[in-house]
Amino acid sequence: MADAPMADSEAARLGIDETPSTFEEGFTLKTAIGALFIALFMLPGGMYLALVAGQGVGDAAEWVTIVLFAEVARRSYAPLRKQEIYILFYMALTLTAVVNADRGLAGGPFANLIWNAYFVGSAAAKPIASQIPHWAVPGAMSHGIVHRELWHPDWWRPIALLLATDLCGRLSYLGMGYALFRLTSDVEKLPFPYAPVAASGATALSEAGSESWRWGIFSTGTVIGLLFGVVYVGIPVLSSTLFGYSFELLPIPFADYTTNIQNILPAAVVGLSFSLGNVFMGFVLPYEIVLGSMVASVFAMVLVNPILYHFGMLPSYVPGSDSLTTKLTVDMDFWLSLGIGVNMAIACIGIGLMFRAFRDSKRVNHERHFSLAPPPGRGDVPVFVALAAWIGSTVVLVVISHFLVPTFPAWLMIFFGFFWSPLNSYISARMIGLTGRGVSFPYLKEASVVASGYRHVDVWYAPIPLVDQGAVAQRFREVELTGTKIHSVFKAEAMMYPLIFVASFGFWAFFWNSNALPSGQFPYAQKMWPIQSQMSAVLQQINVPRPNGELGWFAKAIKPNLIGLGTASGLVMYWLCGILKIPTMYFYGFAGGLGLFPANTVPQFIGAWAGRKFLAKKYGAETWSRYAPVLIAGFSCGTGLIALAAISLALISRAVAKLPY
Repeated sequence: MADAPMADSEAARLGIDETPSTFEEGFTLKTAIGALFIALFMLPGGMYLALVAGQGVGDAAEWVTIVLFAEVARRSYAPLRKQEIYILFYMALTLTAVVNADRGLAGGPFANLIWNAYFVGSAAAKPIASQIPHWAVPGAMSHGIVHRELWHPDWWRPIALLLATDLCGRLSYLGMGYALFRLTSDVEKLPFPYAPVAASGATALSEAGSESWRWGIFSTGTVIGLLFGVVYVGIPVLSSTLFGYSFELLPIPFADYTTNIQNILPAAVVGLSFSLGNVFMGFVLPYEIVLGSMVASVFAMVLVNPILYHFGMLPSYVPGSDSLTTKLTVDMDFWLSLGIGVNMAIACIGIGLMFRAFRDSKRVNHERHFSLAPPPGRGDVPVFVALAAWIGSTVVLVVISHFLVPTFPAWLMIFFGFFWSPLNSYISARMIGLTGRGVSFPYLKEASVVASGYRHVDVWYAPIPLVDQGAVAQRFREVELTGTKIHSVFKAEAMMYPLIFVASFGFWAFFWNSNALPSGQFPYAQKMWPIQSQMSAVLQQINVPRPNGELGWFAKAIKPNLIGLGTASGLVMYWLCGILKIPTMYFYGFAGGLGLFPANTVPQFIGAWAGRKFLAKKYGAETWSRYAPVLIAGFSCGTGLIALAAISLALISRAVAKLPY
């Protein structure tokens, strides 16, 4: 059974040179100005949109910036090169990334501090609020929290810790990610099947103009996005600004039908997202992945849950609960443990593929020459420099963590930082290089903390270096496919680190001081933050002893028999796919869909089915595969333009409301 489609055909299909012969600088004065534009205009829009609709302006920021700068440069007779476009794409994606999608948090690293400020004063955190360390967040009655002043001296220690740990995180991200790229791409020659698609989307407008097919498709998507954005984002944002209440023509984040069908299907999680973005996402995702995810989510959340409830296997479910609460309870009772088992099966498969690759490489070593030398002119840095950056940053994080929580086992921090993180990152990078999907071991940190015997809350706020950097290898592969010099990324990161901190602090300080969070003006935050605070409070108490000796939530939720069942089922499914010659994409889609909301997977499948059934037949499969990434880019741009326009008016309204006249 083939592990993944080869990248050379995919790259050729999308019009990308698989092995660029020349590489050019991507970080220039134009891209530096673009970074300032993104930080000043896109970042605050992303903050607002994430709180309102649970999504950032990542795609909008990327394409709006590229369109604006490409058109200005073209009219100045100095058009942007493909390499400059990709670095703009890279910086926009990094600067406007959603910090936590479940909580609707965007706007840089200070978003986490705002969440901590809400959590420490929430009802869910009352049992542990006094134990939350002040080096992570001031107390609930602190002047800095009561008056929502991020510049207050009570915040200085959390901000200093954030500065140090984020710098170490970026060095680890770049160092380990680059080393994994050199190993998996240069040495092992893994295909990275999704990298050509991402690279094609990032450079779609390098030939924009009236004579370009990409420009026409992009414009079509933009018009659709503009119309949809008015209904989905514009009306809720403007109504909350004018009337103090968000009026939604389409429910955000989705329409919840769980309580409507509880008499027929108790414990079923039923809903439907009306975001057209899910349908467009189905256009570009592999059909096998989307189908597998949809089948798994509907099978698990709609069909199996009522059966489990009938046999008494969902004791935490309370009839009448909405979809979010129902999903939380059924995960706790059943799907969390089963999902851990399935992920363990995927990890075992990844380890097996890794050893098989080493075995095959030894067998064909006489036929293929592996070289550690990078292609000439690619702008690489010595691997030992990258590894030194990773080692140095990990050492600093271990030292800081040990200083903050001195009684927590230091050997466990060292194990996570220097053994588990690089091993998991390598396995994940190989799986992404082969199949486009990484691996994860959910709740590993939680289980380790419980097993260590540590009984304090502060460990959950310590920067213990437990990370998976496998996905970064694909990012560097995208850089290579666009013919961009590798060191352009390092230059861009060096500029973005201080820029995002200044912008994130400035906008969050203003925004938080002007608005109570959450509130009715931010539908997504108002709906999700109380649920998320309950989840966080439960997780942060799993290692705290209970006076009555009762088992905590985590101990109840982790069921070894279900974990074993999930692991065995995952391995058997993978084996059957091989026997029946079923593409592994179906397996990975099914495995990843077990924990997803059907509200999102069903619209994605509708998009994938419509694209394959109608649009691919109308335009031709190869042509449609070229159109789809550009179409969704235009749609994201159009939606983002409406969102940014509405958000700009809302932010101006908030600023004027604070004036004394």
